[in-house]
Amino acid sequence: MSHLDLIGHKKRKRGLRVFRFKSFGEPGYPIEFVGPFRENVKALLEFGHLESNSYCEMPSWSFQLELHRHPPFHILLLIVEEPVEASLNRHCKHCQYIGWGHHMICNKKYHFLLPSKDTVTAFLNCEGNSDNGAGRTANGKSNLTELQGHIMHGVFHSNGFGHLLCVNGVEMGSDLAGHQIMEFWDRLCTGLRARKVSLNDISQKRGMELRLLHGIAYGEPWFRRWGYKFGRGTFCVTQPMYQKAIEAIQGLPLCLLGYHFGTSNHDIPIIFSRYQTLSDHSLVTLGDLFHFMFELKSRLPKDNCINTYNLGILVETTCRWSPKRVEMATRVIVEALKRAEFRWVSRQEVRDAARVYIGDTGLLDFVLKSLGNHIVGNYLVHRSLNPVTKVLEYCLEDISNVLPNQEGLVMTNPKVKARYKITRVQLMKDMFYLYKYILKDQKLALRTGIFSAIPVATRIIHDSKYLIKEYCGEFPLKVELGLEGMLYLYCTVSLRSNEDADEEGSRISMPPYECVTLKNNATIDELKLEVERNFREMYWGLRSFVVESVSNLNAKGTDLVLGHVEVGHKLVFKGSTKEQGVIISEQIHECGLTNHVVDCPCGAKDDDGERMVSCDICEVWQHTQCVRIPNNEEIPHIFLCNRCEHDIVLLPSLP
Repeated sequence: MSHLDLIGHKKRKRGLRVFRFKSFGEPGYPIEFVGPFRENVKALLEFGHLESNSYCEMPSWSFQLELHRHPPFHILLLIVEEPVEASLNRHCKHCQYIGWGHHMICNKKYHFLLPSKDTVTAFLNCEGNSDNGAGRTANGKSNLTELQGHIMHGVFHSNGFGHLLCVNGVEMGSDLAGHQIMEFWDRLCTGLRARKVSLNDISQKRGMELRLLHGIAYGEPWFRRWGYKFGRGTFCVTQPMYQKAIEAIQGLPLCLLGYHFGTSNHDIPIIFSRYQTLSDHSLVTLGDLFHFMFELKSRLPKDNCINTYNLGILVETTCRWSPKRVEMATRVIVEALKRAEFRWVSRQEVRDAARVYIGDTGLLDFVLKSLGNHIVGNYLVHRSLNPVTKVLEYCLEDISNVLPNQEGLVMTNPKVKARYKITRVQLMKDMFYLYKYILKDQKLALRTGIFSAIPVATRIIHDSKYLIKEYCGEFPLKVELGLEGMLYLYCTVSLRSNEDADEEGSRISMPPYECVTLKNNATIDELKLEVERNFREMYWGLRSFVVESVSNLNAKGTDLVLGHVEVGHKLVFKGSTKEQGVIISEQIHECGLTNHVVDCPCGAKDDDGERMVSCDICEVWQHTQCVRIPNNEEIPHIFLCNRCEHDIVLLPSLP
């Protein structure tokens, strides 16, 4: 029986081994991860359940993972081994986009999947419908790895470089939260001794770009919690550009934003005031506000809420004025604000209007100082600092429409309280409102001054989506951890091209160093054979690789390695392949054949995964966005770049 049949079942089939989800991938569970990546993967697969070929053309193993015992619930981890011969496309587009196009093509990929119920159902339906070509391999068989919508999908090349392709948490119908999936993935990468892992940060939160929100709140992407950093930007965005964009939006003063938007959008200053009241410290910038909102959301219970307003002014027993006098002065101030017809009024103007009825200026100063986000009668009193004049201003919001024809009861009515209380739902609504009207409002592109930086900065953050984490880097195995009586050497190969075999510079870029293990009494010839075996097994372009010489090593083939090379030493083995000419023409690197030229106005010189268009004359590729073709429009059937269009205009007219 295949484990795929158990997807969505809370109970497992008797006799199948089950692993703890929260511990899977830790040292010793289920294996001791002591070797390089390719050896660790092979050791891990020995503990998996080999799936029948009727479900998948490529070899695959499944693991039952126990999410929780009471009530019992299990999820499936599926590992699919993809040989290069079975790939629809030999070249990895993800390597190209992240800047690893110079890497050699590996013989195998390993897909790590947490399938969802929907993807398994779609896969089984596709398997049963021979006319459907979606999600199939080069041999026409069904391919679960090509389907979209998995809970998690990560892929590793056999040299230890990998890509996290998708994470779908609770919002996408998963039983796992996003942070649980990431912790699981991070344990796998650490345990398997991956070298580097990339991801395309397209994470969303209630329809909002999480990398933009989290960048403003914390100065880094959400995935930074697990060590992922800026790797590469599209449209030639660099890491310094990304950092300056984050700082520019984070530093926007709330007083300027409130004053600017308050003239046309009264809700934004109200939202500012709401969270300023809840905070025990001053919220000065937009970064402060978003940071506080994220932290508040994490502390809020799911059902309960927090008051964001005050009913009247709290008069302490030590106050020199009685509660009755404070209440009277408050109502006088509210009446003065009502006569201002709900516009923002300066503190001095309100004070002067109230002095007509109350001569005690000390009492007026006390009330004006205490008023701010308070409900008085049918009105909510707002207070804000004018960014231009640097003085306090007051404004009224009429809340009587919440409960019409009930004068005097608004203060204690539950409907009014519900409007001015904070829940998780309300907080996310407020966040979305700020996201929509401050960060994504297209009208801001027409604005000048400090606000003109908002659309530019948000676009830079949007284009900084490729992240990388370095797990083990260039040397994934420490030689001092080896067993006694064994030699550990770091080796790589340099492939010589047939046409220029004698020229030192005519070499294809070297693959990363691999740790080769030998016995203490191994000879130089045995070392060469072991290097040939390792690199033939790993790389498609080195299937017939033959070592010809070793750089900076003068020794005979029968000499012992231990007498000529130190433990942990780095060696470069020069050689060639039998099919050298065929391999060179077909390209052995992930970037494939470079038969097209990219020369975009943004500065891009290679494919970064964004939509491009080719000039019909010079055949140079450019981003559609950079040549002002909107993403929601189709690429024109005939396109001329500016250079060719200009050259045509300069051509002499025909007689």
